[in-house]
This record gives sequence, C-alpha cells and structure tokens, in this order.
Amino acid sequence: MRPWLGLDRSLKRLNALAAERGLRTESGQPVRFVPPEGPRGAYEVAVFETGRVATRPEHPHDWFNALAWLAFPRTKARINALHAAAIPHERGQRGRVRDLLTLFDEGGALVACADAELVGLLRAHRWRELFWTRRAQVLERMRFLVLGHAVLEKAHRPWAGLTCKALVVDPNGDADAQAAAWLAALGPDATPRALDSLPVFGYPGWMAESAHPLFYDDWRFFRPATGNEPLQGNAG
Repeated sequence: MRPWLGLDRSLKRLNALAAERGLRTESGQPVRFVPPEGPRGAYEVAVFETGRVATRPEHPHDWFNALAWLAFPRTKARINALHAAAIPHERGQRGRVRDLLTLFDEGGALVACADAELVGLLRAHRWRELFWTRRAQVLERMRFLVLGHAVLEKAHRPWAGLTCKALVVDPNGDADAQAAAWLAALGPDATPRALDSLPVFGYPGWMAESAHPLFYDDWRFFRPATGNEPLQGNAG
C-alpha cells in the first residue's frame, strides 16, 4: 500500500494507474473509478458486472478502497466475485461467508511471516511475549500488510483497540496472489473464525505507548485467547 499513499486525489490519476496495471474484475471488466451514481442494485454485483467502482476521492473511506484495488488487485477482485456470486442466493440476509469477506475487505491484514514460533504466539494471543519480549524478531521477521480500507481510514488517528482480521502468508511469495488463492478455496461453511485477530496497534513503534511493556498488559485491548481461535487462518 505504501507506494500509493502519496497519489494525487483524483479519479483521473486513479484510472490512469488502473489502466496501466490492467485492473479487472473476475468477470473481465476493466476496473474504473467513477463518481457515485444512482441505484444500480447490489453494490458488489454492480462492480462485478460493470467494473465501475463508485469513488469520492475526497472521502478517506472511498480513497483507501481505491488504493486497496491498486495494491491488492487479485484479492479485491476475488472478494468482489465471491460477494457477487453469493448475493443472489441470500434472500436478503447476508451469510457467514459474506461476513468473512466483509470483515476482511474492511478490516483485513496480511501477516507476512515464515517464523512458526512468532505465528504461534500471534495465534495464541500471547501479545506481550510477541510484541515486547520478541519485538526484535517481530521487526525483523514479521510484516503487516493492511488491505482493509476502513482500518486504513481509522489509522489516520491511531488508537489502542484498532484490530484487523488477518491472514498469514509466506513472505517469500506474492502476498496478493496468496490471499486471493486462500479466498478461492473457502468452503461454503467458512466463517470469520477462519481469520486471525490482530491488534495492529501493538506492532513495535506503531504507537508511542508501545515503547513500554505495561502497554501490552492492558486486557481491554490485548485480549487473551478464548478457545475460539481461527480454524484455518494461514495461506502459507
């Protein structure tokens, strides 16, 4: 996401980059960022069928959604395709697979890490041990790639409690391709439990408070494991 953060906030610039990168929906439509239009049915279905993504460049939520398309085009296209396939069968009530897709789209992150011990600490919610005791190894071996546009919007004013739904990926591979492949393999019974909870604000240096070990003892934010941890939160 970092290379796109300094872009001029204009539809013209977004669309030039979308064309340059060959962004397409899984229906084959070129992705183009357009001003909001009148009702066109379900949002995700309309994007899938037309490639037109309603975007207000001045609105942070819309802007970060557009940047996520540029940074993670396969993942965004796969999320959109899965939404579009599920919506006609829902009878007005969103299912658990679409709950997962929505949480990942709005608040998702990829954890690029090949260190099984660090990943184990994350999944066990052993936050102080991960982010404080092992902070040197975290900085060296673990990267957070945030794709959730709602989280990116909220990160403008960082606060303790900002949590992502995360997927672990191989740092030596294409993170976008891995996430898209993981989504494609989801079964019909998948739920948000398939993703890891990740208090991104705990990453060493992300907030000033992270310079003190007691920061990680606040259970309001760094919640312990509950016994309901993710079932399959790994694309590696």
